[in-house]
Amino acid sequence: MALSCVSTVMLATPYHYLSSPFPVSTSSCCCASRIVKSKWRMNVSFFPSLIKKDANLIKQELLEAIHPLDRGAEATPQDQQIVDQITRKLEAVNPTKAPLKSELLNGKWELLYTTSASILQITVTADLTPVNAKKVAVKFDFFKIGGLIPVKAPDRAVGALEITYLDEDLRVSRGDKGNLFILKMVDPSYRVPASG
Repeated sequence: MALSCVSTVMLATPYHYLSSPFPVSTSSCCCASRIVKSKWRMNVSFFPSLIKKDANLIKQELLEAIHPLDRGAEATPQDQQIVDQITRKLEAVNPTKAPLKSELLNGKWELLYTTSASILQITVTADLTPVNAKKVAVKFDFFKIGGLIPVKAPDRAVGALEITYLDEDLRVSRGDKGNLFILKMVDPSYRVPASG
């Protein structure tokens, strides 16, 4: 005779255990819960069209939140917190798992919002070197103060940027200093001219 019970699955991650609220049936009951070692994965869905609808609603909410903030220059700490919360919801439904390998990245992008005060005050040019499928190393070449006066960037002007959301018209990145960058696609046909 087989006994059955409902137990809570504990997902072991390298850092901690996460409890799943979903009951799991077992064919024999020997303990109140069982431990399953696996990677924690989020946003698994058998309904990709629902995720796209959710992403579109979240994108609309994000665009409405940043619209009055003058690319972030007018953002209060409370505004920044609200934008960050909405952005994290959008990042959770990122449809592009390897953004640096995606054709969606090609084109000309316009900055809509950032928490980086220095980027808001100057124009920059930089070399971007892929580190992995989501992250690039940033080496700044020149800064233009007031959009007019070019200044060579010091050698220590480096950083990293991780693309956390990418689709056909919106890109979200987070910098290694904690700054958030939200950009919109303005010209998908644009290609960076080859140097040489």
